[in-house]
Amino acid sequence: MKTQTQNTILALVLSFLVITAWTLLFPPVEPALDTTAPLAGETAADGDVATPPAAGVDAATTAGVATSPEEDRSSALAESPRIEIDTPDLEGSISLLGGRIDDLRLKGYRETIDDDADIVTLLTPAGQDDAYYALYGWAPGGALELGDVPGATTAWEIENGERLTPSTPVTLSWTNARNMTFRRTIAVDENYMFTVTQSVENGSGAAQRLAPYGVIARHGMPDDLKGFFILHEGVVRQTDQELSEVSYKDVTKFELDPREGAAAETMQVTENGWIGFTDHYWMTVLAPEPGQAFTSVAKYATAADIFQTEVRLPTVEVAPGASTSSTTRLFAGAKEWETIREYENSEGIYRFLDSIDWGMFFFITKPMFAVLHWLNMLIGNMGWAIIGLTVVIKLVLFPLSYKSYVSMARMRELQPEMEKIKERVGDDKQAQQKEMMELYKREKVNPASGCLPILLQIPIWFSLYKVIFVTLELRHAPWIGWIRDLSAPDPSSIFNLFGLLPYAAPGPDSMIAFFSLGILPILLGVSMWLQQKLNPAPTDPTQAMIMGWLPWVFMFMLGTFASGLVLYWIANNVLTFTQQYTIMLSHGHKPDLFGNIKSSFKRKPKDDKK
Repeated sequence: MKTQTQNTILALVLSFLVITAWTLLFPPVEPALDTTAPLAGETAADGDVATPPAAGVDAATTAGVATSPEEDRSSALAESPRIEIDTPDLEGSISLLGGRIDDLRLKGYRETIDDDADIVTLLTPAGQDDAYYALYGWAPGGALELGDVPGATTAWEIENGERLTPSTPVTLSWTNARNMTFRRTIAVDENYMFTVTQSVENGSGAAQRLAPYGVIARHGMPDDLKGFFILHEGVVRQTDQELSEVSYKDVTKFELDPREGAAAETMQVTENGWIGFTDHYWMTVLAPEPGQAFTSVAKYATAADIFQTEVRLPTVEVAPGASTSSTTRLFAGAKEWETIREYENSEGIYRFLDSIDWGMFFFITKPMFAVLHWLNMLIGNMGWAIIGLTVVIKLVLFPLSYKSYVSMARMRELQPEMEKIKERVGDDKQAQQKEMMELYKREKVNPASGCLPILLQIPIWFSLYKVIFVTLELRHAPWIGWIRDLSAPDPSSIFNLFGLLPYAAPGPDSMIAFFSLGILPILLGVSMWLQQKLNPAPTDPTQAMIMGWLPWVFMFMLGTFASGLVLYWIANNVLTFTQQYTIMLSHGHKPDLFGNIKSSFKRKPKDDKK
């Protein structure tokens, strides 16, 4: 049977095992692929439409690529005429070569917390090692050939609009040798959603078959992969009711498809779906109109080292003199919870909120973040919102916690009777167990009732760690004073007396960073230690030693975790201390806190030598 001390040890040991296992399971993964590659080629469609070369395979489709990978971004951007993009949240440009959306930066986010840091770059043109862009076109069918349809190297002309803003869409046009005129109208909203409408007027004098497509191409493995098991980075897609998350490494392991000329996985979407790439905080996703059937493709061209996600719309036949059009949306921006939720609710993008990696405990993490976001909107500070969330969690779990504390109090009251049973039956464990059970039954005490709140805390802690690590809203979110980024470890350090000495603290890559304790981890250790002192130390020396060391072990283990998580744990410890102290008083037991603290510093008498 579990006494109060054993329940406390169980809680600490389980938490210690969780953190230790996490540390071992989540080492950084180094990108293994070279990131230099030519421009992606065109994509295939369905039916009798020809299959264009896979990404980067056909050198004929790579015109306009910078001749040297060392050329800077400015040189790459100067390779073709461009249309400026300017919205409240985005800036960049569209290349008229291929009509690629390949230059995009996020105005509202900087690389670091410094005020003069560069804003985040999302999309990059071909000719750069980390090229990353969206490309649209038509795949030819019937009598049409690749040169008859617009693709990666088409030289578009501006038909309407000189600058893409939320109020001024732009239209590009191109006419082939068969007198077929293709148009591409690109609109953008005030956040991160582009709407791309492709149309064709058939002036060729004969019926023509062709299929529109959209591509997001990424040259090489991203350089800034976090490589943590808790975070998904790679392909994310919704295929009707199924959500798929595929890492970059697993994309390279797709079975080689000779028709695609690349390792590929193709899925058919009946009416609702989207596909793209997701990073830690940013995302690019192609989303056809709700109800639109399409082919969803994720692939990797080994020779070119290019990852692609594709949306292939059904083949259409355009009669002489007729026209047809198709519309696809492109999300390219920050994974803001409120913005993505609005696209799901108002724009009908099915389950778009699930593009954020909520993890296996999504049924906890999603409502938990919704509450955290609401508190942040109410309070105006994410640090205080975390403390408010801690209060909410403690209130929800209070009935179970109360029952647990009452059970502990009753167990304490039964301690004299339990000691008498031990003296009476001696070393007969079976008899001792039997009499203990009879005592519990007679006194209506459940010694295991204290375990349930402990077990419930584990998925809650995992979920909160997931929320703090994954969600964008915690990135660079300040709390008070020195805590300017709740998604990062406490920057203060005991090595420079928390900023009082005139030199910097050890960096995160330093060999002694593990021992560079900040203020929050120290407060965490102290709060855990004080919580222990509500009860006398265990009489068993081994248990007493474990209890004595665990707060300080946790202090070092959590010292490198996100400040927001450490803040939650401190708030949780303070509230738990308050609850337990109050419940003890209500049951006639006043904890001798100072006496227990004093006794822990007393020297133990040496055994008399015989």
